Amino acid sequence: MSKIERISNFLSENEVDMTFITNPTTLNYLTGLAIDPHERIAGLMVFPDKAPSLFTPALEVEKAKENTTGFDIFGYEDSQNPWAVIKEHLGSRNIKKIAVEFSDIPLSKTEGLKSQFSGVAFVNLTPLVERMRLIKSADEIEKMKVSGEYADKCFEIGFEYANSNRTETDVVAKIEYEMKRMGVPQMSFETIVLSGARAANPHGMPEDVKIQDNKLLLFDLGVMKNGYASDATRTISIGKPSDFDADIHKIVLEAQLAAMDFVKPGVSALEIDKVARDVITKAGYGEYFVHRLGHGIGMDVHEFPSIGGSEDIIIEEGMCFSDEPGIYIPGKVGVRIEDCLYVTKTGCEPLTQTNKELMIF
Repeated sequence: MSKIERISNFLSENEVDMTFITNPTTLNYLTGLAIDPHERIAGLMVFPDKAPSLFTPALEVEKAKENTTGFDIFGYEDSQNPWAVIKEHLGSRNIKKIAVEFSDIPLSKTEGLKSQFSGVAFVNLTPLVERMRLIKSADEIEKMKVSGEYADKCFEIGFEYANSNRTETDVVAKIEYEMKRMGVPQMSFETIVLSGARAANPHGMPEDVKIQDNKLLLFDLGVMKNGYASDATRTISIGKPSDFDADIHKIVLEAQLAAMDFVKPGVSALEIDKVARDVITKAGYGEYFVHRLGHGIGMDVHEFPSIGGSEDIIIEEGMCFSDEPGIYIPGKVGVRIEDCLYVTKTGCEPLTQTNKELMIF
């Protein structure tokens, strides 16, 4: 069954008249069309009883025709009201229930639909889309392996370039420049390089500050390649680290490896989180592991499911998610070690291969 057929069956089973899907990633996933309309409107309309329609700004119509098949494609000029164009295109079709992604659609778009379809009710499509994207195909996993290989290249570049004569942002610029030269269209998020105690902020951002000698240096990075994201973290040392810093790194690595060894179909996300958390708690640093163990990854760098937190998920073959425990002691040190992985029949395999032992540069 195709992706569009799964959506259409959902509509039939739930007596929903159509979808209006606007998330660019979901559009790409369902149609193969990669566009970002910015402030304009693009939407996928799937119906229970007819071929789907793809609505785009006029400047994207030809691209949509060239890159998709099986869709009724139409568009609108900037001078037109997009909602009125949609209404006119659908003619006398009676639209009372529309499925949208509650996690993504802004109020302005639901209000736009309401302006043309009086009394319309909205049905949440997010759980179905999340479920569809949850299990990656063999082709998707191969693409994610390639993205992971580029993340490994990022580490190699950054490790060789980093020293106490350079700033955090110098290293970021070098990594991202070299990725552009290799044909990577974009990073999957803003590259993070943090020196010493600055890494104790889990989402700290690099600044124009010198890298410190004899301190740890944290790299968190990833790329978008062939439509799929990578995300990985390594913590190295510039010069000889203190015994305390080295011990913290050792504990985090033990936690990360313990969780990876535990992953297999049938266990729960909360159990995986607990395996890593127990290692860090037993070592006396539980209060400094302040986030969930991981997150899903695929066409988005962060996607369903959450590994830890409050929601429990049973692990299945084909899932892809991160394993990234950390210890963050304010004013002292921050260490995180992360691989994203894919679940196999009996365990899991990492998508990045860079050495995780404490390397000294």
